[in-house]
Amino acid sequence: MLAAFLRRLFFWQTLAFAAFSVWLAWVWQWQAWWLLVAWLALPLLILAIWTTKLTLRSRPQGANGWVWWRAIAGESWAIYRLFVWSMPWAQSASQLLMPTAPASGLPVLLIHGYCCNYGVWRDVAARLTALGHTVLAINLEPLFCSIDDYAPQVEQAVAQLRAQTGQQRVALVGHSMGGLVIRAWMRTYGDAQVAVAVTLGSPHQGTQITPHAKLPNARQMVWASDWLQALLDSESPQRRALLRVALTEQDAIVFPQTAQTLPGVDMQLFSGIGHLQLCTDAQVFTWLATQLHANEHQQAMR
Repeated sequence: MLAAFLRRLFFWQTLAFAAFSVWLAWVWQWQAWWLLVAWLALPLLILAIWTTKLTLRSRPQGANGWVWWRAIAGESWAIYRLFVWSMPWAQSASQLLMPTAPASGLPVLLIHGYCCNYGVWRDVAARLTALGHTVLAINLEPLFCSIDDYAPQVEQAVAQLRAQTGQQRVALVGHSMGGLVIRAWMRTYGDAQVAVAVTLGSPHQGTQITPHAKLPNARQMVWASDWLQALLDSESPQRRALLRVALTEQDAIVFPQTAQTLPGVDMQLFSGIGHLQLCTDAQVFTWLATQLHANEHQQAMR
């Protein structure tokens, strides 16, 4: 659904720019290579302006300016790469990737966030398969529904991974809303199949970006929502022990950033990167790989 929309948007933007380019070439005698540069750079410029506005809105007073501007630059590039060159071309409902190294790692289920698809995991999936993990990345559909409605899709994906690998437990990694989807799935189906559940930039306490959200899943992610409180109340300390939480201080989508904690769960804080960069940054991946490896060792000791 999202991929088709982004492809149509890309087509009409390209068509409109082509018509504008003909006018520029006719009136101002622009050269073709300048027009190509402009076609590639204009979406990035628009995204940079949008990202700057959001990031400065969420920046705490007195925060280190250089770190935040570095995050704006990196986040703008990440959004451009993922929304223009990755997510529009996600063709199927899910993507199963086999390990390119000897298969020794936990099978990993990747769950994207709000208004995204599995294209956000392009970098992470390639790195995981190179470490010997079987990876399944799914598309959550429909885009706008209760987060609880995604639980059956996650259950089906977990069953597929277990059948594919023969392993009893899987690792789940969720970005943004995807982390809440994991927790909602465990509330419905239990955690017996979970080796570890990693959340990246997830609004565990909600976000203040849209305080008057109307769509079902967006409304559930509003700061301190009743749905989030009920989810928290449903979890035992044993279930939370399966969770790993990573955040970035410069998150312009989920904020207040450092408030996204869960009782009994350690928080890994990254700095100088934005919300989507949690899916592309090398340091974040190194930390993620460490969490998976630690739990592989625990599984082997059982």
